[in-house]
Amino acid sequence: MVDLFKKKKPDQKKDVFHAYVRNLDRINNWDLVDSSAPYLTGPWFWNRDRSLLYDWIKNDSLWIRRIGVMSTFFFIKQGDYADALVFCEELLSDREDLIHKATGWMLREIGNRDGAAERAFLEKHVSRMPRTMLRYAIEKFPPEERKDWLAGGPGSLPVE
Repeated sequence: MVDLFKKKKPDQKKDVFHAYVRNLDRINNWDLVDSSAPYLTGPWFWNRDRSLLYDWIKNDSLWIRRIGVMSTFFFIKQGDYADALVFCEELLSDREDLIHKATGWMLREIGNRDGAAERAFLEKHVSRMPRTMLRYAIEKFPPEERKDWLAGGPGSLPVE
């Protein structure tokens, strides 16, 4: 479907997107989500109303929530972090490790482009972040800074 979506002219992409949405129940593992959402749903929602994505991150289905999160990867690549940051905040208390991984990944991707934006999120939420989400988010930080964040944030380690 991703290849088909990419090949279609802009006015024909709607049919592919709607077929994808009709078959959301078949997108039922992390690989299918991660190989489709950033390349199909993300581009679809670019310059469109994104309220359906906000519904998806509240869905009972782990996979639909992950599609919502992973769709924002496309936005992040365009320099638009707003929805990804909202989703990461909304999903702080999610019960699924695969959501923690996806949100941490999106935070890391934001940080690859705008370290200040990622660190501002971390400063606000580090005490509530699931450990997996935090570890994914700070994966590329220098070792000493990672240690600080894992201890609760900059300045939380005792001064020697």
